[in-house]
Amino acid sequence: MADHRDTGLTLDPKFDDNGLLTAVCTDRASGEVLMVAHMDAEAFAATVATGEAHFWSRSRKALWKKGESSGNVLRVHDIRIDCDQDAVWLICEPAGPACHTGRRSCFYRRVDGDRLVPAT
Repeated sequence: MADHRDTGLTLDPKFDDNGLLTAVCTDRASGEVLMVAHMDAEAFAATVATGEAHFWSRSRKALWKKGESSGNVLRVHDIRIDCDQDAVWLICEPAGPACHTGRRSCFYRRVDGDRLVPAT
């Protein structure tokens, strides 16, 4: 039986045992997947409040605003949450490359058998 998270209109994010939600970021114009990251409650609230993507860095164990040092901010046009509210979809207008490698998207390679090849 579905609970209020599944069918209701109350925002009630379901953070995992580490206090995180998965965030998928796409380009508003093209629909391309730009990156996947994680948000804690503070990052989620900052994103909603500012309209710019904030995340939780699992490696640095710190809040970070996308583009804070590079200028490659993700301006959030729309935030969608999945049916059980444990993942969010950020529809963004990127102000530059989304990937820390300088590529437009973090998904610039594809799996070809047991190796990686550039995605075209």
